[in-house]
Amino acid sequence: MAEDTSPEPEAPEEPEWKRKQRLARIFGDVLPETTSDERESSAESEESASDRWLKSQVPPHHGG
Repeated sequence: MAEDTSPEPEAPEEPEWKRKQRLARIFGDVLPETTSDERESSAESEESASDRWLKSQVPPHHGG
């Protein structure tokens, strides 16, 4: 029995967008394209109702 020692043919280079699409399909879109420090801060608009309630409960003498 003779072994096939010929190298496997190389796959053509996959475009980056296609690789990302394939990985997202397999693993899901786990990471955002930008990090929080790259985005404009909108902390006030993203404050939840429970955070607003908690801040409103701080007594004045605690310097809220």
